Amino acid sequence: MDRIKNPFSPGAGSPPPELVGRNEILEKAEILFGRIKQRRSEKSLILVGLRGVGKTVLLNELSRNAKELGYYAIILEAHENKSLPALLIPPLRALLFELNRVANISDKVRRGLGVLRSFIGSIKVKVSDIEFGLDIEPERGSADSGDLEADLSNLFIAVAEAAQDHKTVIALLIDEIQYLTEKELSALIMAMHKMQQLQLPLILIGAGLPILTRLAGESKSYAERLFEFPYIGPLSPSDARKALNDPVKNAHAKFDEDALNEIVNCTKGYPYFIQEWGYQAWNHAENLRITLKDVRKATQTVTQRLDENFFRVRFDRLTPSEKRYLRAMAYLGPGAHRSGDIAEALGVKVNSVGPIRANLINKGMIYSPAYGDMAFTVPLFDQFMCRAMPDFKPAS
Repeated sequence: MDRIKNPFSPGAGSPPPELVGRNEILEKAEILFGRIKQRRSEKSLILVGLRGVGKTVLLNELSRNAKELGYYAIILEAHENKSLPALLIPPLRALLFELNRVANISDKVRRGLGVLRSFIGSIKVKVSDIEFGLDIEPERGSADSGDLEADLSNLFIAVAEAAQDHKTVIALLIDEIQYLTEKELSALIMAMHKMQQLQLPLILIGAGLPILTRLAGESKSYAERLFEFPYIGPLSPSDARKALNDPVKNAHAKFDEDALNEIVNCTKGYPYFIQEWGYQAWNHAENLRITLKDVRKATQTVTQRLDENFFRVRFDRLTPSEKRYLRAMAYLGPGAHRSGDIAEALGVKVNSVGPIRANLINKGMIYSPAYGDMAFTVPLFDQFMCRAMPDFKPAS
């Protein structure tokens, strides 16, 4: 079929043609947006789930929804090579100037910019390329202690008060939030606690891997009372079929029933994989009917593409011992596995692989769904490991 008209959108964070199976999350966010605007308390949201379930897509959708309501939306992606303050400073500065598009700068905005300048000085961020203008001086005694927990809270208060003065709300959306350091996560949680206590119009919607629930709880015991942690899982079979069927119908084509069933089975309901299989199945189809034969041809193409890109970029970051650990997990089959069973497959004592396991957790490759259990954060990665290391033999 015409590849230019292909309705599917594989890619990291690419919006799918049909956002299905996520109504509950969208409704939670709608309630959060509405209640905060009316200065009513409501828990912020941290979406947790494996790779490829569409967390980034949801954040982008919620950012659009916030803007439609007249909110100021700031969307960021945390990563290992940049601190939380360095991520926050440019968009907060831009937001404060956006709030000041009136003729004379307001007292609240002026104070917000002063506190921001103090914050920058306290954390030693280079600002040689930032022009503040308007003769803004640092706000002495605010956000300048050098203690990130205290300073970030004071900064958020100043920015949120400026937003409140302009009768608007700020939605801060942070993806890959598990990459924040322990100190940064603690400071962020404390700052959001202040927002709730003072009923200020700044909310957080985060997203990350399932370890976030534990990390937040370990950082601050009140995190579970401050946030909801909705789990974003694979789509149900009916929603997966809808995600495939509706775009194709809108393009005046159709799937054969057995072709649909094959894709649902191959993808296990993970939205990223659904887009990949749908995209390739469309490209392999010779007419407006997508058959099982087309899907099986697509599977060969998708597997090669995933191996070379989606899986390989993660595999290449691993040390040889980390690769063997993951290969042992793959040998044990799908799902979670006991740490002792993984060590046994490797022929070593469980205590000896503790550092390897910790490194893999820090790299976002595995997580612990229950005490003593380990599971992949990347769906279908067990199958890739078997293809990548076919000669692995477990200890006898």
